[in-house]
Amino acid sequence: MSWSTDAATQHIRTHAGTFSHNRCAEFTRQAIAAGGVVLTRTHNAKDYGVPLEHAGFRVVPIGSSLRAGDVAIIQPYTGGNPSGHMTMFDGTAWYSDFKQSSMYPGPGYREAHPSYKIYRKN
Repeated sequence: MSWSTDAATQHIRTHAGTFSHNRCAEFTRQAIAAGGVVLTRTHNAKDYGVPLEHAGFRVVPIGSSLRAGDVAIIQPYTGGNPSGHMTMFDGTAWYSDFKQSSMYPGPGYREAHPSYKIYRKN
C-alpha cells in the first residue's frame, strides 16, 4: 500500500478526542499506519524521528509551509513530559490523541518552545 495523506489525516481527525490521554505517539502512529506506512515502534514520542526517516519521511526545513500529513516530533522540556510529543497536521489543525490548538500541545510546550522537527512523506 502506498502513502495516503487523506487516509492518515481522516483517521487522526476521527479518532482524536477533546483532551489528551497521554497517548500522542500511539494515535499518531496509528494514523500513519492508516495512511499505509507502518513505523517501527519506540518507547517515547520524542524518538520517532528515526523510524519516520526509515519509512521514507524526510525532515522539512523549519519555516516551510505545512502540508496535510506532516508529522512533528517535539522534544521534551524541563518540567514537562519526558517522552516529548508527536502530532500530525491535517491541513488546518494539529492532532494527536486530541485536537490541539497549535503544534505545541499545551501551555508548558508553548511557553518553553522545545526543539522539534517536521517530517513529510511525498
